[in-house]
Amino acid sequence: MSDQSSGNMYKFTPSGVRSTFASGFFAPRGLAFDGTGGVYVASGDGNIYRVTSGGVQSTFASNLAPTFGGLAVNSAGDLFELDDNGYIYEFTPGGVQSTFASELTTYPSFLTIDSTGDLFLVDLGGHIYKFTPDGVKSTFASGLNEPAGLAFNSTGNLFEADYGSGNIYEFAPDGTRSTFASGLDEPGALAFEPSPELAATVTNGAFQVAVTMPSPYYSTIIQVSTDMVNWTSVCTNTPPFTYTDSTGTALPCRFYRAMLGP
Repeated sequence: MSDQSSGNMYKFTPSGVRSTFASGFFAPRGLAFDGTGGVYVASGDGNIYRVTSGGVQSTFASNLAPTFGGLAVNSAGDLFELDDNGYIYEFTPGGVQSTFASELTTYPSFLTIDSTGDLFLVDLGGHIYKFTPDGVKSTFASGLNEPAGLAFNSTGNLFEADYGSGNIYEFAPDGTRSTFASGLDEPGALAFEPSPELAATVTNGAFQVAVTMPSPYYSTIIQVSTDMVNWTSVCTNTPPFTYTDSTGTALPCRFYRAMLGP
């Protein structure tokens, strides 16, 4: 979490324990993780900083217009930044900057990117716009009431926090809208908890479970059960990793699940 007042970036464990992850920023706003566990932070002084998973801070880009908070990273590691002047800039992982889109209107605010690389943007005029990876723009949704935060779930549906109406809307990939939640006061930013993914193989008679996860890379616990009622924790690690079942392929059958660690 970025805190504009203190200039700090705070880290919270899944159980809610807070620590200072990085400090010394000027009114930090948007945050976005890359694919290596590092995090970008947009500062109110026109700079973008990158902080490694170990807390080492460096200047990634400078001399930019301030940003309301729109940062997003695609699967190739390219960073997209939305500034207050209505431009979206694209940065390669090496920091090379180009203009992805310009002359955006009606107070564009938040960005997000889906699994195929399409970029989605909301503006306070009530629209969600979609940009293909090569910059072609189309209107994905309209008629919203001061739309704010955007986030995709694991199945590819887009969720939008509608600040003006107090609703959270869910959009299918074809744009079909439904109300996910209502009666909220002033919904803003959205985020989905990352979910570990499991893939099982048998190698040399041993059962192996490979664990991966979209960034950030939370500690993950592997649990085993023979009845899907009683579970035993057998491994705790940070993805990606592989757990090898020491009992091999011998009966009884075993079930595996992954849970976020402390």
